Amino acid sequence: MSTFDLIGADVESYCEAHSTPEDGLLYRLNRQTNLETINPRMLSGQLQGLFLAFISRMMRPSRILEIGTFTGYSALRLAEGLPEDGVLHTVESNEEYEDRIMDYFSQSPLGAKIKLHIGKAEEIVPGLDETWDLVFIDADKEDYQTFYDIVFPRVRKGGFILVDNTLWNGKVVHEEAFNDRDTKSVGAFNNFVQNDERVRNLLLPFRDGIMMIEKTQI
Repeated sequence: MSTFDLIGADVESYCEAHSTPEDGLLYRLNRQTNLETINPRMLSGQLQGLFLAFISRMMRPSRILEIGTFTGYSALRLAEGLPEDGVLHTVESNEEYEDRIMDYFSQSPLGAKIKLHIGKAEEIVPGLDETWDLVFIDADKEDYQTFYDIVFPRVRKGGFILVDNTLWNGKVVHEEAFNDRDTKSVGAFNNFVQNDERVRNLLLPFRDGIMMIEKTQI
């Protein structure tokens, strides 16, 4: 099962056709990522990107953290909801993407609100002196629990954490698929969140699954 088989290519195409299209910059970034990178499916894309933009616009967060920049598409969409003095910090572990990311950030009027960090999130994030309103995690699946643990204390009460790929190609619903570390890690993370009494959570069967987590207790 591919990532997009969860809803079917025809349904996804219909949804895209009936959703606000990408602007020119996002379209070029989407297309270039698909043509020139090894794993283009890591890109959020039109529907998920628009979903992230809607969440951000509704929340109007002052401080956003993203773990897993890839080529910068999701960061640009999340930045759409930032107020005038808002800032988005995004962390990417693969330094090979840095020039591409910065090229697109420099072409966007939102680029000045985005701060790119290259390196390991577990080393960078604890050093950022911020309280997060919104966090988006879309990086190494084996480290989801680690990322959650390092960001949670700095998320404000009422803030949100969004975690991508929490259905992991549908494998998490089949015990026989728990034969690789990524599937085991995602499944264990989902179970942890479900039992975390400090939060309210919703696992959306959207694209490859997005876990929405509201921090309700300090």
